[in-house]
Amino acid sequence: MKEVYITALSKFLPNQPVSNDEMEGFLGMIGGKASRARRIVLRNNGIKTRYYSLLKNGMLSHSNAQLVVESIKGLGISSAEIELLSCGTSATDQNLPSHTAMVHGLLDSPMEIISPSGACCSGIHAMKFGYLSIKSGETTNAVTSGSELISPMMMARNFEAESRSESELESNPFIGFEKDFLRWMLSDGAGSALMQDKPNKNGLSLKIEWIESRSYANEYQTCMYSAADKNKDGSIKSWKEIEPAQWLDHSVFAMKQDVKLLSSTIVPLGGKYLTEIAKRRNLDVSSVDYFLPHLSSNFFRQQVYDQLKSDGMEITQDKWFTNLVEVGNIGSASIYIMLEELFNSGKLKKGEKLLLMVPESARFSYAYALLTVC
Repeated sequence: MKEVYITALSKFLPNQPVSNDEMEGFLGMIGGKASRARRIVLRNNGIKTRYYSLLKNGMLSHSNAQLVVESIKGLGISSAEIELLSCGTSATDQNLPSHTAMVHGLLDSPMEIISPSGACCSGIHAMKFGYLSIKSGETTNAVTSGSELISPMMMARNFEAESRSESELESNPFIGFEKDFLRWMLSDGAGSALMQDKPNKNGLSLKIEWIESRSYANEYQTCMYSAADKNKDGSIKSWKEIEPAQWLDHSVFAMKQDVKLLSSTIVPLGGKYLTEIAKRRNLDVSSVDYFLPHLSSNFFRQQVYDQLKSDGMEITQDKWFTNLVEVGNIGSASIYIMLEELFNSGKLKKGEKLLLMVPESARFSYAYALLTVC
């Protein structure tokens, strides 16, 4: 088995940062009225700015595939040199072809591709496939990415039909919190990593010690979903089972979140899984120099710290590195964009350990990775 190193990281954040007060100028007002949830959600998530491919005229500056290609340009590798391309996202530009196929279509040379599907963990799953390919000797390099293009899904026009339907029952049109909640949480962008079987000759690299992931879908109901509705018994009804006339009336293709299930489940699972990994891998978390947790909201920061501490996995907050406040929650891209900022910050020293944490609430998955600066 070969050793695997991250030798370059790059990100692409489209256009200019969008402040909290500017958001409805891009996303619009449902039923012509300001959102009831916006200020509450933004106060809790702590995000100050985010990035959109969406322009104020409703057009897009970049597709999801284009976001990835722009991030790959910063890695310093030509298309002809890439052996494997692995791209994760929760918001593909289309159902078919696959997301990675569309990214590859914008590049110049043939290569192996794979498209991990899912939500926040799809980016780290893409990284793990590249890691295993190099480790096994199948390839000598891989480019992996996480990216999201969420803003067009959150535009007011996508909810107008449901808003009009609700207004027949109530004087003020509204959209359920499970849909409006995510309009103020999610952002666009892409991050990419170049992995190789040898470290950089000049400058730092990140040796991948391990990447672990675990799904708990067998234990919990669906929590975040799109192209579906959730039944009262917790089961999911696919858009394929719903009459086309109902797609707009129920905003079926919107991304939705069962907030109560999220808050009661996601944090304890993270502590449980890290405890299992630490025991199996003989990991002493006190040896970690930087902890990079993907947080969907700063609301969870103290909860995650308290949970890890109670599980005997305390990582003091002076070791935490996040950029949620400045770039927003970019789903599968968030861990790449955090890692890119730290890697290129000039702060890292050889021998330091980085622990990555990526939770996914779609049906509750977790991923952790340990990297060593070399």
